[in-house]
Amino acid sequence: MTQQITLINIEKSNEKDLDKDIRWICDSFGLSSGRDIDDISIKIIRDLLNNIPSETNISSEMIANDLGISTSRVNHHIRNLIQSGLLYRKKRYIYLRGGSLKAAVQEIRKDSERIFDELEQVAEEIDQNKGIKNR
Repeated sequence: MTQQITLINIEKSNEKDLDKDIRWICDSFGLSSGRDIDDISIKIIRDLLNNIPSETNISSEMIANDLGISTSRVNHHIRNLIQSGLLYRKKRYIYLRGGSLKAAVQEIRKDSERIFDELEQVAEEIDQNKGIKNR
């Protein structure tokens, strides 16, 4: 599976506000940029976080119902959130990776470290092949 990890260095507000913190995390992962002008990705994350304590299984249909939008629209954004590494789907249910937002962020960090390790190894091989010495 292809995974796209986007990181944007955005200054975090000093103000303690749960909704602003959720938005900051989503913005930092680039989840609210581009064509998502209605912030559906952020709303999906917020809805998952609101429902996790009371529901064991959350479907895209439940999220669509909560947000008052079509299931196909929710599924489109869920696919992007899965590709980012924040969510995963098991059968018809949607989960935060690792079971919590913190665990999902930690898993994405591990993913990025694996990607960088492989990039570094191939870059070293290219340098060696070209006779370039590491400074």
